[in-house]
Amino acid sequence: MNAIALGPVLLSLPRLYALACALLLLAGARYFSSLPTATRKRWFSGVVIVWVIAARLGYVALNAESYAAEPLAALKLWQPGYHGAIGLMGALAYSAVMLRCRLGALMRIALLLLATFGLWLGLAAFSPLGDSDAPRTLPDITLDDLDGNPVALAQLAEGDDTPVIVNLWATWCPPCRREMPLLEEFSQRDDVRVVIVNQGEDLLPVVRYLDNQGLNFDTALRDPQQRLMAAFETPGLPTTLLLDARGRVQQRHAGELTRATLNRWLSD
Repeated sequence: MNAIALGPVLLSLPRLYALACALLLLAGARYFSSLPTATRKRWFSGVVIVWVIAARLGYVALNAESYAAEPLAALKLWQPGYHGAIGLMGALAYSAVMLRCRLGALMRIALLLLATFGLWLGLAAFSPLGDSDAPRTLPDITLDDLDGNPVALAQLAEGDDTPVIVNLWATWCPPCRREMPLLEEFSQRDDVRVVIVNQGEDLLPVVRYLDNQGLNFDTALRDPQQRLMAAFETPGLPTTLLLDARGRVQQRHAGELTRATLNRWLSD
């Protein structure tokens, strides 16, 4: 998975790695930049802000079509959607402007930024805190839909070439509720099938919530014993899986989804 649970909060692993790398950058700047303390603190505060803003703007620009449908989503900074390399370019440009009169310090800072970014790339790619033992296919489990009809999960992707998005959710989960309208919108498309699987709740609150929100899904299932969460060792809710046409898990995402993430999944 790409997240860990800190109490009730799901923290994205790439963000956790970024925080660790930022602390290493701060330590490296302290010992190797030769900058005065006040200048070093001002540089670090500025470079973090610029990096985050540049990374966000770069991601939004590269996914302009997804954000055009919901422009204000670009301001939802808690959602995934940052381009690390563009953030690095912003950080280098900010450092060059601020330290233009300190060439030696600028060169050391530039090397620190590049080394930190390289470390983050390695951590994000190999994800030492991630779960590498999660199943590659949906387990052979049968669940009931909201009408009480049994549905075999292993057969969800059988019969055509349409990929399947499986979303684990609960009515008490705020990010689950926020992403439900987006999932319903994608469920209307012909190139994907969306399956929502409620975790651990009785039938009445599930039906009441979907009816009150006017949400309609062709396949809405209940998993009262949270067997899917246990099978995939998910850190929390929401958790979303992308299956190919053969039922193999291609993507896993713990935390709130975005339109850009779903569009990228379906275009790969």
